[in-house]
Amino acid sequence: MATKEIETLIKLQIPAGQANPAPPVGPVLGQHGLNIMDFCNAFNEKTKELQGTLTPVVITVYKDRSFTFEIKSPPASTLIMKELKLKKGSQEPNKDKVATITIAQCKKIAEMKIKDLNAHNLDQAAEMIAGTAVSMGIEVER
Repeated sequence: MATKEIETLIKLQIPAGQANPAPPVGPVLGQHGLNIMDFCNAFNEKTKELQGTLTPVVITVYKDRSFTFEIKSPPASTLIMKELKLKKGSQEPNKDKVATITIAQCKKIAEMKIKDLNAHNLDQAAEMIAGTAVSMGIEVER
């Protein structure tokens, strides 16, 4: 079987289950001649259980105008805010602390993200999540 020739990779962050032809999705896919509704329908179907969570996606565009896409796990900061029910992180993370997160909560988030993290085990992944939390002005309870 011959492999298709790749034209480009497109990286987007789209709310899960809410892709539509409006910007940023439509114009980016349109300039590569892709069927925008095919992508939107497939993406929304694959991400409906994450509904509304900002979800990174990597779209591989082939020379014949076909495409495949891979859904990544949501950004750590998004998962942290969802876990702690926060609207946003601190404006000054080194001064203003907006919440506290436990290592157990960091591990729970790390389990969701482990395939996209550069970590050898769950403890290392949880430390990466804790680091993100600290940079958002969230104290880590150890």
